[in-house]
Amino acid sequence: MGIRRKSRELALQFLYQNELNETPLEDSFSRFCEHFETSGKTVPYAKELIFGVHEKWEELNTLIQDHSANWRLSRMSVVDRSILRIAAYELCFCKEDVPVTVAIDEAIELSKRFSTDDSSSFINGILDAIHKR
Repeated sequence: MGIRRKSRELALQFLYQNELNETPLEDSFSRFCEHFETSGKTVPYAKELIFGVHEKWEELNTLIQDHSANWRLSRMSVVDRSILRIAAYELCFCKEDVPVTVAIDEAIELSKRFSTDDSSSFINGILDAIHKR
C-alpha cells in the first residue's frame, strides 16, 4: 500500500474522530498521532488533507450537497462524509498533485475498506458529478 493511500486512511480516521468529538484541530491531531500507529512518512500528506478539508469545510459541504441527488449531508454516514470531503478537496484543490482518476479511485477504495457495501457506488456517483461540474 502506497504512502498516500495510508495518508488518506489516516486523514479519514482522524476526520471521523474529530467530527464526533469536535476538538481543536492542532491539539487533537498531535494526540491522535501519539495514540495510534502512524508512520512519519504518512503524516505530512494526511495533515495537508486534514487541514485543507478543515479550511474548506463549508465549501466542500456545499459542493457535496449540491451534487448528491436526494441526499442531505446530515443523512450520510460520518465515514462517507469524511471520504467525500477528502476526495472533493483533492479534486478541487490538489489538481496539480492528484489526477482526477486517482482521487476518485482512492475514495472508492477507502469506502470499500471502511464503509458499507453500497458506499462505493454512492461515493463514485457524487465524485463523478463533482468532477463533471
